[in-house]
Amino acid sequence: MHNEIIPTAPLSVGDVRERMTRNVLEMAYLGDVAVGCSTVRPPSDETAAVTVIARVLPEFRRRGFGEAIYRRALERGRKLGGDGVETHILASNEDGLRFAKAHGFVEVETYLLPGDTIPFVELRLGE
Repeated sequence: MHNEIIPTAPLSVGDVRERMTRNVLEMAYLGDVAVGCSTVRPPSDETAAVTVIARVLPEFRRRGFGEAIYRRALERGRKLGGDGVETHILASNEDGLRFAKAHGFVEVETYLLPGDTIPFVELRLGE
């Protein structure tokens, strides 16, 4: 799911397993069809904020799945504490950026991972 939505930063099965040891990862389904997923990262030495990421496959967007995934991830994230809530979205994902901004997130910075050509946008929830 991650690799479908973020093709510039693919994860291996090993990467996902490792992330499961430190993050909350969930899949969202419509029946037996995967429609999206979420990642909730607790605060760390790198950032005092909790990170909440909701992803929905393009063909399932604008049908309420993003809202449900986001609300569930945000609730889990808030329980982890931290100094605010942030998210990271691939700059080419216009739907994701629009969704985040409509939910009160504001751009903090844009960054490029080594070897990538499409930047990520870091946004923080304005509370």
